[in-house]
Amino acid sequence: MSFTILTDTSANIPTSLLKERDIYVIPYYYSIGEKQYSCLDTEGFDGEKFYKAMRLGADIKTSAINFQSYVDFFDKFLCQGQDILFVSMSSGISSSFHCSEIATKELKAKYPDREICLCDTLGASLGEGIFALKAADYRDAGMSVKEVHNRLEKEKAAMYQVFTVDDLMYLKKTGRLTGSAAIIGNMLQVKPILKGNENGEIVNFAKVIGRKKAIDSLVQRYNLLVQNPEEQLVGIAHADCAEDAEYLAEQLNKKKPPKEILTVMYEPVTGSHVGPGTLALFFMGDGRVRFR
Repeated sequence: MSFTILTDTSANIPTSLLKERDIYVIPYYYSIGEKQYSCLDTEGFDGEKFYKAMRLGADIKTSAINFQSYVDFFDKFLCQGQDILFVSMSSGISSSFHCSEIATKELKAKYPDREICLCDTLGASLGEGIFALKAADYRDAGMSVKEVHNRLEKEKAAMYQVFTVDDLMYLKKTGRLTGSAAIIGNMLQVKPILKGNENGEIVNFAKVIGRKKAIDSLVQRYNLLVQNPEEQLVGIAHADCAEDAEYLAEQLNKKKPPKEILTVMYEPVTGSHVGPGTLALFFMGDGRVRFR
């Protein structure tokens, strides 16, 4: 039996690709002043305008997806007799996944014959989105919802998420940076290199001087840690630094070219936490790669 793949807008999958792969999204919301917004159409998102506003001091507030929103979203598919697989943002940076677990307990009582599988990807942006796309590949190959869920649970430990930011202020302000390494100055063009750890938390593990060295450091991590790149969809996400994203893609293709590179603008909710100028790289390594 086929099933429906659900994810959230943090997955950062282009709108046209969502439609092509038959994936449905629940929105995160963000506020600027008194107005609340969501971004269900990532291809229509004016990232240049949004990140310019952030650079000028706009105060962006975000909120987790609550229990009732998950109930309402999941119920739309369950009531049609569909099993569902939900591919979620990391529980290490948001309480949303826990809310989806509570909603699932309630809905399983209402729909005892339906399968509801939840995957905490321990990632965000394309560190989450690539798994939603993998799920679509596996579904289209004929795997059951439980088989796909088990496959993702095994593979998620191998997703390496590495990025650099222009200013740590945004991650510190929203509490998304773990550990004492959050205290790094912006003087002397020091650029932090961050990653998602084994718990899906954001940690700083290195620093370099200058933007180009920071981007080259991402390339070095890729060349050192990537596994079977010729079989992979590799992800690049940027927060209004398209030229840097192009340079990064060019460098990846020089030594160990991947099968495909998907480059996206950070959607506004995740982007508001990492800040303008962020450049991130997502690829598969081995099962211990998050520790490196």
